[in-house]
Amino acid sequence: MVQVTMHDGSTIEAEVHGSGPTLLLPVDPQPVEGEQADEMRKWGTDPALGRSLIDGLSDVFQVVAFDYTGHVLSAPKPDTLTPGNVVADLLAVADAVQAERFAYYGYSWLALSGLQLAIRTDRLSALAMGGYPPYAGPYAEMLKVTMAAYEQAVSPTPAPAPQEKSSDDAFDWSSVEVSTTVEQSRQFVTLYEALRGFDDTAVRLSCPRLCFAGSDDAITYEERWGGVVVDLAGPLKRHRAELEALGWDVVVLDGLDHMSAMQAANMLPVLRPWLTAALLT
Repeated sequence: MVQVTMHDGSTIEAEVHGSGPTLLLPVDPQPVEGEQADEMRKWGTDPALGRSLIDGLSDVFQVVAFDYTGHVLSAPKPDTLTPGNVVADLLAVADAVQAERFAYYGYSWLALSGLQLAIRTDRLSALAMGGYPPYAGPYAEMLKVTMAAYEQAVSPTPAPAPQEKSSDDAFDWSSVEVSTTVEQSRQFVTLYEALRGFDDTAVRLSCPRLCFAGSDDAITYEERWGGVVVDLAGPLKRHRAELEALGWDVVVLDGLDHMSAMQAANMLPVLRPWLTAALLT
């Protein structure tokens, strides 16, 4: 266990598992338990996702696992969660484990953070992004969603009663109640406001890089959540030729959505051999 100081003076714990090339993995190494775990299972998600990823990778790599999402929720940074400060936090983790060179894998907003890391440091040996496209990403849409979440946190309105769903149905984002505080939600507005105007199509990288998403990863939000569609798979499909010309390996996981594509059973068969080829050959 390693204590790491973040840009705002707060601290986060990182666990180091295995040996080999270093991989930064911003996941919770501790399984979720109790009622929250039961609720996660209802939607087909793994309460021990972080542990599953660690176990699936640490026999080949030195995995540095740290719950960055949990950290920013427990120690919110409403005015300082900028791309530059997120990168400073990730580099602080690498420094704490004395990793001059390291690979990085992140999913969803943590994938976006990985892209910001890649354009701000030359220390990356490989970059893997899941659930967020590195090209033509939905930054404007995410700003609307995070603004709506912030407004809901300031002045909550009741959610409509969700309809009964089978286990095969996609996650019903419209039924989600705001459970974040004003400070917690405000920090993500800060992040996406700082990315306003960011042109990811102009990014040029040299390290090995992978992007993947489920083929059905497009989230439709009701008006109270901004009334937008956050299409995370579409850019990979529409711009595959451009991405591959820029050196990206592109994988679209057939039939999976945002929640299912992040599960270890679905993404480790993609991530593990790719990292092995990128770092060990």
